[in-house]
Amino acid sequence: MRLVIARCSVDYEGRLQAHLPPATRLLVRKADGSLLVHSDGGSYKPLNWMSPPCALAELSPDPDEAADGVHAVWVVRHAKSGDALRVRLFEVLHDSTHDLGVDPGLVKEGVEAHLQALLAEHIHTLGEGWTLVSREHMTAIGPVDILARDADRGHVAIEIKRRGEIDGVEQLTRYLDLLNRDPALRPVQGVFAAQEIKPQARTLAQDRGIRCVTLDYDALRGIDDAESRLF
Repeated sequence: MRLVIARCSVDYEGRLQAHLPPATRLLVRKADGSLLVHSDGGSYKPLNWMSPPCALAELSPDPDEAADGVHAVWVVRHAKSGDALRVRLFEVLHDSTHDLGVDPGLVKEGVEAHLQALLAEHIHTLGEGWTLVSREHMTAIGPVDILARDADRGHVAIEIKRRGEIDGVEQLTRYLDLLNRDPALRPVQGVFAAQEIKPQARTLAQDRGIRCVTLDYDALRGIDDAESRLF
């Protein structure tokens, strides 16, 4: 992993256009090829990013960029979509590379892990004819809790939380973006499942075409009537 703290500007070019004016930011270049642009705030969510498969080229600035004080240019281009992230570096304050080794992955504990296991076992509670494909289905940015098929044999990615908040919807949105680039899976729909879903998270999910499901832990364990408590 390469960590660079630099005064930089960032432009996203492709299906959407986005611009970050010059400021001091953290650039995280991961071994999987991804690049994340962070500010000193906003929790874990980057200001912008490029997910793999992608390639980074370090270029010399053109004359206009050099005249503006740019010392180097990074262009990260997605291999499939052609979208590009163009980072102009004005001043590098820190640049280091670290070998993190192989990560064992997230080990979920407590209620979320139990909910995942129970919902996978009783996937039919989400709809008649639904079937389980896999748990912890791996993507380039982490595992989707459950990958299933609905009654029409379409793929569905399910993200499970104890408390459903906006961050969880954003996480599922990123998974769906990656999964829908795979011709063997797409189209992939999304289900955001939690014991409690905040109104703001529900509104965001519905706006993005993601179905929200409220889970009853006791119902899934068979203590209560699942037919009336899972909806």
